[in-house]
Amino acid sequence: MTDPEQGARLRATAAQCVDAVVTNGRSLDTALARLEGRVAARNRALLRLLSYGALRHHWRFRSWIEELVDRALKPRDAIINSLLAIGLYQLTETRIPDHAAVAQTVEAARLLGRPNLAPMVNAVLRRFLRDRFFERPPSNEEAACDHPQWLIDAFRHDWPDDWQSIIAANNGRAPMWLRVNAGTSTVAQYLQRLESADMQGERLAGLPQAVRLTEPQAVNGLPGFADGQVSVQDAAAQLAAPWLLTGIRGRVLDACAAPGGKSGHLLELGADRIDLTCIDIDAERLEQLRQNLDRLGLTATLELADASTPEQWWDGSPFAGILLDAPCTATGVIRRHPDIKVLRRATDVGPLAERQSALLDRLWPLLAPGGRLLYVTCSVLSAENDRVIRTFLERTRDAEENDALPNNNIRDLMRQKLSGFQVLPGTAALDGFYFACLQKAYR
Repeated sequence: MTDPEQGARLRATAAQCVDAVVTNGRSLDTALARLEGRVAARNRALLRLLSYGALRHHWRFRSWIEELVDRALKPRDAIINSLLAIGLYQLTETRIPDHAAVAQTVEAARLLGRPNLAPMVNAVLRRFLRDRFFERPPSNEEAACDHPQWLIDAFRHDWPDDWQSIIAANNGRAPMWLRVNAGTSTVAQYLQRLESADMQGERLAGLPQAVRLTEPQAVNGLPGFADGQVSVQDAAAQLAAPWLLTGIRGRVLDACAAPGGKSGHLLELGADRIDLTCIDIDAERLEQLRQNLDRLGLTATLELADASTPEQWWDGSPFAGILLDAPCTATGVIRRHPDIKVLRRATDVGPLAERQSALLDRLWPLLAPGGRLLYVTCSVLSAENDRVIRTFLERTRDAEENDALPNNNIRDLMRQKLSGFQVLPGTAALDGFYFACLQKAYR
């Protein structure tokens, strides 16, 4: 049970996290890492729930706030809009008693240094309940879909038969998927370990190392996590390593590798038949990769480097396989990172597609004849996926698409595009990912 003082502090901190995203353009993960220390450890799960929830339903809450607040707040008081969103999330999406949600959210306004606005917060939340705003139809399409209009339009254009299911999946909470280390255990054995620890999971056909937990768990409480027997990784992301490694041995490059989920999977499956090099442009994220590999008891060559400038780090020896997990809008993983809906802009798509194309052009010469490059994004936008690959194939004479799936059991998970394959978010509880496998011809 959270006492009133701690409850108010928790809500004030959640409002600060949301405001960091909405007003200052920071990622929610960054904001939480900076601020969650202000909240007692036992209350941090609720802090994350409120912060994620307020951003997941940002447009619906914003439309209500615009109706409920008589006069727009001054820019310096914008954080109160985020606090109101925290209050509305509690009243509509949680089992927190209404009186406690209202009282502690009002007190949070005082902790945020706006005691003069506490009566307004109280009046808005009570009017919301009294007038049953939650029963009103959405005032616009953004509020109905809880997405920005540009993204609704992009989904509708690229996926005319699926855009509504994509939006519904994005607005849900993501399940927790695990990857069992093939070098230490089988899924069947690990499911028994989970059961012994009073946890439940299930497998997915076609993905022999994937386990979906029935209920999310604290990572450090997972059996075998500390000693590398299991990792947290969405099942769709687990498609990449076996896809790339089919028939491949020797030197393998993981470009844009951090924080290392796919790197670890490559090493678990490749064992002694691959020599893995991992590069990333971000030193902090590269250190995360190093720590992840240490936990798994695996080793690779790690380089702090820009994949688009191989002349600065490549030793001239070709790679048999290259994994290009390209930077993208991340529109396939919105359910895990709802701040993406707030932070991304339509104007981001073109520059990202240009960078993706540039990375393909710069990395392709590093691939040995007969070698394979697997292009991966966690986007569902054609501009970053099949259009990038199609134009690359048109301008690259020795590039061919290998459109064979690594196994037929995953066929029902995939949508074949003009080039490559797309997993849509929500399919079999997976995140949204795009894959295109490119083969280098012997010429």
